[in-house]
Amino acid sequence: MNSFATSLINYIRYAVYLIVFIGFFPAVAGSYDDFFTAIAQDDGVRIKQLLKRGFDPNTISPTGFHGLVLAIRTPSPRAIQTLLDVPGIAVEVRTLQDESPLMLAALAGMNGVCERLIALNADVNKTGWTPLHYAASRSQVDTVRLLLSHFAYVDAESPNRTTPLMMAAMYGDTATVQALLDAGADASLLNDKNMSAVDFSVQGGKEESARLIGRYLTKQGTK
Repeated sequence: MNSFATSLINYIRYAVYLIVFIGFFPAVAGSYDDFFTAIAQDDGVRIKQLLKRGFDPNTISPTGFHGLVLAIRTPSPRAIQTLLDVPGIAVEVRTLQDESPLMLAALAGMNGVCERLIALNADVNKTGWTPLHYAASRSQVDTVRLLLSHFAYVDAESPNRTTPLMMAAMYGDTATVQALLDAGADASLLNDKNMSAVDFSVQGGKEESARLIGRYLTKQGTK
């Protein structure tokens, strides 16, 4: 084969590759935009179509969030279920604030989603702030019980040694405080500022919680 023929063949190959290259990236970009739009609109059908075409469900958004995190935060129930049904969906991802999907679901009291995430090996006892801290801070008492039933550490300490009981005492309700005490929470613990759960309840204006914890400490002989 002479040099002219070889050059012609190489040129044709290059042209074909260029056409594929040009056509490929707009398609990928379109799918990328469609995926996160579908999550925002809770369009489970569209998400399934994109995944069937090979779109990666663990793709990160332009703002740095995984699709599953965005679906839980929105919230978009159909999107959540669609993503959790995908083999290989990443459930142990983190936001820039070190929040996991399980933490966000616990914060919102999404018990069914929490169950699914735990079944997919989401970490109930991640280091730092935990799902139990988040559930306790929003009076999600059923979620608190759910996490405890999956061996959540009742006295988990945040980076500043705040416990779930302290969060419940300041931000939650008495039912949540009682659930944690019933599970054996240590009401005598102090955080980095030497504040106890009683101190948290007083600071939060939760007088009934303060009395409840005080009675518990008296009964335990630690007050």
